[in-house]
Amino acid sequence: MATFLYARVSTSEQTIAHQKTQAEQAGFTFDHVIVDEGVSGMSVPMRERPQGRRLFDMLRSGDILVVRWVDRLGRNYLDVTDTIREFIRRGVVIRTIINNMTFDGSTRDPMQMAVRDALISFMAASAQAQLEATKEAQKAGIANAKEKSADAYKGRKPSYSREQMKTVLDLSAKGTGVAEIARTAGLSRQTVYRIVEDPTAAEKALTMWRL
Repeated sequence: MATFLYARVSTSEQTIAHQKTQAEQAGFTFDHVIVDEGVSGMSVPMRERPQGRRLFDMLRSGDILVVRWVDRLGRNYLDVTDTIREFIRRGVVIRTIINNMTFDGSTRDPMQMAVRDALISFMAASAQAQLEATKEAQKAGIANAKEKSADAYKGRKPSYSREQMKTVLDLSAKGTGVAEIARTAGLSRQTVYRIVEDPTAAEKALTMWRL
C-alpha cells in the first residue's frame, strides 16, 4: 500500500511547496508526489494530463490518494465524478486535505453507497460552479482593468495571492468559518471578509497589479 499526493499547479501562485505544506500540516505523509504543471482546470481531462496518465497507471488497490480538493481530479463535473468512481472501483482510497474527507469502496450497503455517490456528485458540481464563477470574475476584472489608462491609480497592492483568494472562496462556498479560512489561507480575517464580500473587486485588484 502506498500513499500518493496528486497536485495540479496551473499558476505561479499554486506552488507544489504550498500544497505539500498544507497536506503535511493535515497529518499526511507520502510515498509518491505527482505534480501536473501548467494545466488549466477546465481545459484538459484528467486522463489526458501527463501526470494524470501516470497516476492512473501507478495506483493499485489499497493505495491512498491525497488531493487538496475534488476539483484537482478533473476539469468539470463529469470528469471529476468519473475519475473518483474509477479509482474507487480499483480499490483506491481518496482523501482530501480540505475538510479531511474520505471516499472509498469499503461499504457494500446500497443506501450508504447512494449517500457517498450523491456527496461526490454535489462536491464535483460545486467545484465546477466555483471555477466558472472565478473565471467570470477574472473576465470582469480584466475588462475593468482595460478601461483604465496605463498610468491609472491602482490602489493598495493586494495582501493576498490568487491561490489564497481561491482557497478563501472554495472554503467559503463549503460553509467553513472565517477563522478557519483565515488560518488555512494564511490571511487576516479582515482580508477574508473583503474577498468573500466582493470577489469581483478582489480579482480586479489582482489583475490591476498583474498578480
